[in-house]
Amino acid sequence: MAINLEKGQRINLAKADGRAVQTVCVGINWGAIEKKGLFGLTKTKEAVDLDASCALFDENKGLYDVVYFGNLRSKDNSVKHSGDDLTGDVGGDDGLDNEVITVDFSHLHPSINYVAFVLNSFRGQDFGSIPFASIRIYEGTPTHVTEVLAKYDIAHGAGFAGHVSMVMGVFYKKNNEWKFNAIGEPTKDKKLQETVNTVMAQYL
Repeated sequence: MAINLEKGQRINLAKADGRAVQTVCVGINWGAIEKKGLFGLTKTKEAVDLDASCALFDENKGLYDVVYFGNLRSKDNSVKHSGDDLTGDVGGDDGLDNEVITVDFSHLHPSINYVAFVLNSFRGQDFGSIPFASIRIYEGTPTHVTEVLAKYDIAHGAGFAGHVSMVMGVFYKKNNEWKFNAIGEPTKDKKLQETVNTVMAQYL
């Protein structure tokens, strides 16, 4: 049974039988913006290019690597990005992830203590105008879901209006076990590097 996460909630990465999860996928799903035409009679869809990225930090909170649409694999090969989605769900919510980042905790460099996920709006469309956006954490592959561990709605809420970047959440290692902190906070940043710096300064 998947957990519906709330902002600030922390969870252990464990299956129903208590076994630790070694590989997780973080999938992000979002919709295109619906625009009303003249007199509100016709509707058009405006493509939305959101970019999911993953930043890896060591135990001293130093940046180790960033995985994003321009760098699809971490240098230790433990984190992989499915590729850039430029439009979102133009035909309505299809229930499928637009971008998926896979993390293999068993192959992470031993010095890595934090794996942070951020979301940036490439064209500057603010989150308040996007009809839906959510993330889910699951076991499986980008094309096959074995077990959904947690779901998290990241679009709704007045606080997202006017923002084009956000910190989705951070996996962190404690007592050699990986846990997840659902942050879900918009930031004032415009670019990925700025958002990574914000994570380093505020969320580790």
